[in-house]
Parts: sequence; C-alpha cells; structure tokens
Amino acid sequence: MKFTQLAGSLVAATVIGTAAQADKLDDIISSGTLRCAVVLDFPPMGSRDDSNTPVGFDVDYCNDLAAALGVEAEIVETPFPDRIPALVSGRADVGVASTSDTLERAKTVGFSVPYFAFTNVVLTREDAGVDSFESLKGKTVGSVAGTFEAIALEEQVDAWDEGSFRSYQSQADVFLSLAQGQIDATVVTSTVASSIVASGKFDGLTIAGDAPFDVDYVGLIGLRQEYGLLNYLDLFVNLQVRSGRYQELFDKWVGGEAPDLTIAKAYR
Repeated sequence: MKFTQLAGSLVAATVIGTAAQADKLDDIISSGTLRCAVVLDFPPMGSRDDSNTPVGFDVDYCNDLAAALGVEAEIVETPFPDRIPALVSGRADVGVASTSDTLERAKTVGFSVPYFAFTNVVLTREDAGVDSFESLKGKTVGSVAGTFEAIALEEQVDAWDEGSFRSYQSQADVFLSLAQGQIDATVVTSTVASSIVASGKFDGLTIAGDAPFDVDYVGLIGLRQEYGLLNYLDLFVNLQVRSGRYQELFDKWVGGEAPDLTIAKAYR
C-alpha cells in the first residue's frame, strides 16, 4: 500500500472511530438544549404556577444541570408512567422526575447517585375514618401506577387480604379520586402531601401519620448505555450538595433540613 493510501486509511479510521465514540453528553452539548423529563403534577418537585409556567425543585434542578452544561433547558412534561418511555423514545435526554432507583428499572435505564430522598405518609379525607397506616386495613386505597409507594401499598393490601387497591395514571387523578370519595386514602411522599394540604386545592384532605416504608431514594435517569452522561450526572449531584445548592433548593421548595443522600457503607 502506498503511503498516501495508508495515510488516507488512517484518517478515515480516525474519523469513524471518533464518530463511534460520540455519546449523548456530546450530543446535548452540541445541540445547545437539554431536554428534561419532569413530572408536573407532583408539587413541590414539579407543577405549574398561575401563569402555567413549570416550577418546582425538579424544574430548578434541570435548569441548574443545563447551566452547568452551558446549554438551554427544555422541560418535557412527563406523567409518572411515561418517565422511562420518554427516554427510550428519545423525547427527553434525562429524567429529573423523582424516579426511585429500583433494580427492575435499572434493567432499562441508568441511574445517577440519589439526588433526593423521600419519606411517605398517609393522605386521607377528614371524614374517611383513617387515623394511621394500620387503619387503612379494609379500606379502598389508591396510588399512581408503578411508583415506589404504589408498589409498596398494593403489596400491603394483598398481605392484609382486606380492602382494595386502585391504580391511577397521574397524581392529580389520585387526589381528585380521594377528594370525591372514590378512595379512602393514599400513600404519598411527605413533601407532596404537605404541599397539597397547604394549597387548599382539595377540601378536607389531611395527613394521618407516617407510612412504614423504606426511605425512597431517587436518581436522575438516562439511557443505561450512556456512561459519559451518567458519570456527569453523578458528579453534578455531588457538586450540588458540596456547593450548598441542594440545601438552597430544599429551603426554597420544601423547608427545613434537606434529607441525607448518603447510606452508611454504600453512598458517600
């Protein structure tokens, strides 16, 4: 082979190799836009204000991530059941959508280290006769299909072998069903329960104690093969905490001391 042919082959191989190594992180930076799947009926993590503008902890978190990348943020409104499909279909680049880091989901998408941690409470109506988690036995309860709390609640109803469980497509549907008396209670994150009760959008709703579920750690999500992006998300979460921005956002949207994102002998 002549030298010129060899040189040409090497250049072509380099170009092909570079193209093959391009990943989602490069694509986002090149496009100038970060599309975040965010749930907007889950206050204070995500909702719409009086002018219909997306607001909330997850919205601000997406904006911070876009700023770190030097791109513009685009909020892609995504119901809970569509969080993973939004990534797989290419409608969103990352999910900033309070997604519990389960092993089952990790078969399809990749997770960052936890960026938020939830505890759960019982949300009911004042006239439903519910004053604790144990008093849900024999009642009709419901939650959003596929969520951490829905899976745990349905398992508990099955274990009691009394009462019934109903699944819904959105958090708003759950609250409306509860307010209208179609279900007696739901289990939801303490942050959301407090926000909904304080909002006054649904009359007669009240918190009736804690639910004995594990702490629900949630991560940012991306396609599982996008190692460069997932590594970047890990570092971003870390720096949000180290810089004090995590506590700042928690103060803004929730109040009090932000939850611990570490787990002894696991997350640091």
